[in-house]
Amino acid sequence: MSVTVEDEAEQAERPRLWELAGAWRGVGLAVGIFALTRVAQLIILGWLDAADDDPIGIRDRLLVWDAGWFLRVAVDGYPHGYTYQGGQLQGNELAFFPVYPMLIRLVAALGIPATTAALMVSWLASIGAAVAVHLLGTSLYGKRTGWALVAICFSAPVAIVFSMAYSEGVFLALVAGMLVAAHRRVWWAAGLLGLLTALTRPTGAAAAVALAVAALLAVRESRAKAWQPITAAVVALAGVPLFLIWVGWRVGDPAAWFRIQAAGWGTAFDLGSSTASFVSSTLSTGDGWVPVSVALILLAALAAAGVALAQRPWPPLAVYGVIAMVLVYGQAGFYHSKPRLLAPVLLTLLPAAVAAARARPRVAVVSIVAWALFGLWYGAYLVTVWPYTL
Repeated sequence: MSVTVEDEAEQAERPRLWELAGAWRGVGLAVGIFALTRVAQLIILGWLDAADDDPIGIRDRLLVWDAGWFLRVAVDGYPHGYTYQGGQLQGNELAFFPVYPMLIRLVAALGIPATTAALMVSWLASIGAAVAVHLLGTSLYGKRTGWALVAICFSAPVAIVFSMAYSEGVFLALVAGMLVAAHRRVWWAAGLLGLLTALTRPTGAAAAVALAVAALLAVRESRAKAWQPITAAVVALAGVPLFLIWVGWRVGDPAAWFRIQAAGWGTAFDLGSSTASFVSSTLSTGDGWVPVSVALILLAALAAAGVALAQRPWPPLAVYGVIAMVLVYGQAGFYHSKPRLLAPVLLTLLPAAVAAARARPRVAVVSIVAWALFGLWYGAYLVTVWPYTL
């Protein structure tokens, strides 16, 4: 098989990104930043757990709430139909997308307890996410932005989910990796990662649309080998519909996934009316500091996204961020889960990361450390003291 000039150019680009990112030393620094945030978070989590009236230990804190659903899917598989209690439809495991529990099952097959496997997968995926986020920031802006993006992302409020048995770490690793592959025009990797992203969380649909935009941009620039980006986009776009169709077939109701979500978690798309109502009522009544802080986080994320869009970021990243935020803000459900759902939306973090990269190193470090002290404490507080699910 002959190698074209375009193939040689693409092959030359791939190691160039690695060099731009600082090679092993630069990527190692990104992983070190991630590790620093995780150690600091665990220390804070241990301190708050010890101060609790009923301490349960750090490990158990990381295995609460949605972790139980993922573990049941990993160990027992998906149910074959609806779940009822007292004649009322309940939420069940079919609401949860399959990639994370499948990875848990794969690791557990090595003889590792499922709970340990769940945490291992989450942590290893989060390490991969740190690398992918650094490479994405480097590819778009430069390695200093890549490092800043890692630090800001993994010390953000509710970034504790990247240490928990939740799917956010896997999702962020996949979506950031997909965006890197699309930006570098490695379409086979972009398509595969896009499909896995779409099978990890519902917001994978936003990532798939972003890949479609990247494919359209590539085809507009050159019709040569247009089948590669188009195929990648089609594969990714198929992910979410395939899972929803499978759930409908398993239950015998095409709308099964939506009914399960609504019954179990009150999730329904209402164009943001419930979110607007929550923010308005919370800020006018001041009913509890956690609800107020969540309302402020939602407003701050909107403002940050607006600043990011004004700076005209790479269109696929902008599309992913906007659609993901529309899905988060536009649906009814547990308001205190919304900051967690925003955690992998990198668009909201771009302005701060770009500003930190351009600032003097001392100013950037002090600013990020101040951000991290609040963000890491906030997440640990919600897991230990706040009585509701994330």
